[in-house]
Order: sequence, then structure tokens, then C-alpha cells
Amino acid sequence: MPKVPDELQPLLDHEPSFTNSAEPNQSTNNLQDGHVSPASNDRSIELDTLPETATFGRNLTWTSAYMLTISRIVGSGIFATPGNIYKSVGSVGLALTVWMVGAVIAACGLAVSMELGCMLPRSGGTKVYLEFMYRRPRFLASTLVAIQAVILGFTASNCIVFGEYMLVALDMEVTAFAQRTLAVGLLTAITIVHGCFLKTGIWVQNALAWVKIGLMAFMAILGVVALFLPQTSSCENAETLSLARLFEGSNWDLVALSTAIFKVSYSFAGYDNVNNVLNEVKDPVRTLKTMAPTALLTVAVFYLVLNIAYFIVVPLEEISNSGELIAALFFERIFGTSVGSTVLPILVAVSAAGNVMVVTFTLARVNQEVARQGFLPFAKYLSSSYPFNAPLGGLIVHYIPSLLVIVLPPQQDVYAFILDVEGYPAQFFAMAICIGTLWLRKSRSDLKRPFKAWRVAVWLRIALSSCLIVAPFVPPKDGGGDVGFWYATYAVVGGGLLVCGVIYWYLWTVLIPRLRGYRLEEEGDMLQDGTSVTKLVKVKNQ
Repeated sequence: MPKVPDELQPLLDHEPSFTNSAEPNQSTNNLQDGHVSPASNDRSIELDTLPETATFGRNLTWTSAYMLTISRIVGSGIFATPGNIYKSVGSVGLALTVWMVGAVIAACGLAVSMELGCMLPRSGGTKVYLEFMYRRPRFLASTLVAIQAVILGFTASNCIVFGEYMLVALDMEVTAFAQRTLAVGLLTAITIVHGCFLKTGIWVQNALAWVKIGLMAFMAILGVVALFLPQTSSCENAETLSLARLFEGSNWDLVALSTAIFKVSYSFAGYDNVNNVLNEVKDPVRTLKTMAPTALLTVAVFYLVLNIAYFIVVPLEEISNSGELIAALFFERIFGTSVGSTVLPILVAVSAAGNVMVVTFTLARVNQEVARQGFLPFAKYLSSSYPFNAPLGGLIVHYIPSLLVIVLPPQQDVYAFILDVEGYPAQFFAMAICIGTLWLRKSRSDLKRPFKAWRVAVWLRIALSSCLIVAPFVPPKDGGGDVGFWYATYAVVGGGLLVCGVIYWYLWTVLIPRLRGYRLEEEGDMLQDGTSVTKLVKVKNQ
């Protein structure tokens, strides 16, 4: 067995076992400067333990990775959900506690993603982890991830939000056509920027993330200033906000608390966004270990401070009845109706646009990784970074389903239903990753883990995923569902897609090859731009 270069020792306790690889000497000969050369034609899964540099280079600094994470987490949730959460739990103290619990749950999930990201520092995130953990049945994990990434990997929600709020800010009529036109325009512009002007796209998404941070800081300052403004409600809420009455009126019903915690958890979603693009992060392991917790802590502090600002400025009765308009009431209380009705839509539109940019940026890389493994048609073209030294093929794969989801659903309720379908299968992947993490600690103790998640954090994440999988089947009080469907329809459809994926995997990798007398094998290849890819070839049985 050839010796692994010294610069790789921080990642491995022992020399790697090159199982499922073409030739060991071919693999190690392509290791340069502690990374797998992009020109390597070996796609051995064992090399996932070693860093790999994208053909278009490592363009993400610590700051860029930090902004990528911030912008992914902060969408429209903090501007919409606090009112509903307060109404569910009944008191200021319990509402703030729920937000802190949500931050702890997010930290548990982040710890798992940090352990895996530092151990397997490759672009692809979930795809890389599931393939490394579940190598048998062969191709099953890859097939399911490919279906999730391509069919359900769209970013339509914030495109629609952007279109709606831009029309409101411009004082134009919010029609379905105008809203969808702006949504498609945003999606198209972002696809072109990321696909043709790589560094410009990174600069723009960093700038939008700074705008988000600035807006949240501005709102936090306004909350403090509001204490001294007579036109705000700080005097009305002062007695209720006292420590003695902070938990007065709390609703400790488990269903209400669970619903509130789930809503908060969704507001923290995206903390593992950088794991999808580690091939482009400078010093990925060290960056991930310090950047990710810093970004999550930043968001958690801002979320808590903004909730306090809402409670200072807006009367509690109005908060309880605000629905998703709490931020609008906040601005109206401070600046008046005319200014507030303009500032809030612009704020939400900017936040939505920033979210679309970073989601598109990362999901395009996941699609490119799926194509590199030969799981997409025209994989040679979709894997390449030609002609603009950017993952244009992965962006196109992301653009098509996103465009269809924006323009095809006939009404808003159906659109919301589709988004629920998108999120449900991800909970199965999250649970599988956590279980696989525990299994890898026993089966692959030879792997270096620069960061190791707390065991209780892994189990808590498993419990949360289990609850989110079961929750759709708990009958709601009104017994209804989206657009007249049964309340658990989206869960059945989302789970059904995974079942269809398993059936498809069995047909094309097991049954058809068995009937036709061949087997599927992976053959390494290299594109002209230096991208290493895998071709799935049919080998006749002897």
C-alpha cells in the first residue's frame, strides 16, 4: 500500500482503504498539496475523506462563507412568524424561550453537519455523507439524493415573495402575472450572474447578506430608541414585560409548544449551507469549525433581540392578532403608515432575493456533483465548468424545476402545498445522516474527526426528525388540509417520491441488468476543463 503524504495525516489516522477504487497507486499519485487534484480521474468514495478543489478554484473566504450561511438562514421568517408564535404560547417569556430552544436545536444539527463536513470536506453535503455511510445497496443512496436534488431542489418560495413585496413597495397591483413575472426575472438574473460571472455573483450575495445584517441591527436599535418615543407602545407593554409577569398567560399545551418550536426551527434552517460548497472554501476544515458556529450565534442573537424589539414597540394584543404582519406593525408604529408600508416590503424583498442567491449558488453545486457521478443525462456537459469557469450546467438543472414551480401552479394554496412536499423527504435524509454518524464512529474509528458532535446533539436531531416525519399525520383541530386535500397529503406525496425512487433504483440497477445479463460499473474519466467524472458503463456478465 503506498504511503499517504504527510500533509494528509490530519485527516486520517491510518492509510485509506481504497475499496471500490480502480487502482490504489492511481489514487494517491493524484494527491497534490493535501488535496485531490481536480484532474484526477478516480472517483473513489474513500477519497471523500480528502479535500478536493473545484476546477474554478477556492473563491470563498471565511467572510464569504459566513455571509453565505447568514443569508441562507435569514429569510422572511423573523419578519413574519414571531406574532404567530406569541399567539400560540400566550406569553412573552415563553415566546422568547421557544426562540432560544430553537437556537439550541439548530446548534445540535449544526454540530452534526460540522463533524461530517470536517471529516468529509467535499462539496455535495448530504449527497457525500449518505453515499459514504450507506454503500449498500449499491447506488441506492445516490439515486435518492439525485431525485431529491433535481426534482425537489427548487427555490421558488422566495422568488414569489420577492415578486409580491416588490409590487407592494412600488405601490402596484399584486396580480398573479406580475408577481410571477418578477419572480422569473429574479431567478433568471441570478442564474445568469452565477453561471457567467462567478466572482461577481459571490460579491453580490455577500453585499445582500451585509444588507440583511444591517437591517436587523437597525431594527434592534429602533427597539431601544422606541423606549423613549411617546408614540410607541413601550409604556403599554412595560408592566407585562416586567420580570414578575413575563410568563403570565403561558400556554404549556404540548401541541402548541411543538408547533411553535417547529416554526422556529424552520426559521433557523440553512445553517449547514456551506457544507454543499466546501470545494470552493479556502481552508475548508478550519473555516467550517469557526465560521459555522459564529454565523449561527449571530443569527440567534439577532432573532432574540428582534423579538424583544417587537414586544417593546407593538402592543401585545396587536402582536397576537398580527398573523404574519408583525414587522409591518413594528415599522408603522415607529415611522407611521406611509413609511412603514414602504420600508417593510423593501426589507422583505431584499431578504428574499439574498436567500434566492445563496440557495441557487449551493444547489447548483449539488446538481453538479450528481452529474459528476453520472446520474443525470448529458452528464458530460452538466458536470463541466465550461465555458465561464462556473457550474452553469448545475444552475440550469436547478433553474428548470424552479421555473416550473413558479409558473405552473394555478393558485397560491397549491404552491404552498408543493413547498411542503419539497421539505418532507429531507427529514428522512436528516435522520439517516444522524444514524449514520453514530454508526461511522464505531465502524470507521480510523477517520480523523477535527470536530465531534455531542452524542446528545445527534440524538436530539434524530428525535426532531422523527417528530417532523410523524407530525403531518396528527389530525389538525379543524380537520382540514391544503386546497381541500387530506391534511397529510403532502407527506404522502413526499414520502411517495422516495418510494418511487427506490422502485426506480431497483429497476435500473438490479432487475433490468439481471434480466439482460450485465452489471453497472463506474469508470473514471476527465473532462477537458479538468473536472473528474464517473461514467456508468454496462459490463456483460461472464
